[in-house]
Amino acid sequence: MSETTSRVDEFVRLLAQNQRRLFVYVHTLVPNHADAEEVLQNTNLVLWREFDSFELGTNFAAWACRVALNQVLAWRKKRQRDRLQFSDDFLTAVAAETEDAAGALEDQTRALAGCLAKLPPDQRELIRLRYTEEGSIEAVAKRAHRTVEATYRALSRVRHTLHECVTRTLARENRA
Repeated sequence: MSETTSRVDEFVRLLAQNQRRLFVYVHTLVPNHADAEEVLQNTNLVLWREFDSFELGTNFAAWACRVALNQVLAWRKKRQRDRLQFSDDFLTAVAAETEDAAGALEDQTRALAGCLAKLPPDQRELIRLRYTEEGSIEAVAKRAHRTVEATYRALSRVRHTLHECVTRTLARENRA
């Protein structure tokens, strides 16, 4: 495989891995869904054009968010005629807060994944049925051969266990 092919593969992998995060980031700065999609497409084009300047091994998400912020600002300049406009300083502050929150969310997601792995199989299955398959409590109860009330109680206990585990994990990581 050539170096160019491997860089293209790496770009596609990183972009796909961060696409949802980028959309959420852009959408916090551009409230209209269709406009946010337009800005995201422009961001993707710039990311592709500028990928040679990206240093592999550094934080792709942070780099992509900076590019996205620049695209949001450029999009805003084109839309100056709209009456309601936030200042560039305000948008930059919101962007910084969003980046910080995204980092915290990644930490929480990682901690949750570790805590889920520690659950007994029957509790993991309840969580999977309820949240992965987006099943109603009634459907989960039926598949788990439990009453609806017992399912509510079991899910409540599991959520409480997960919350405590995630809280302990994040506290331990913050002390380290």
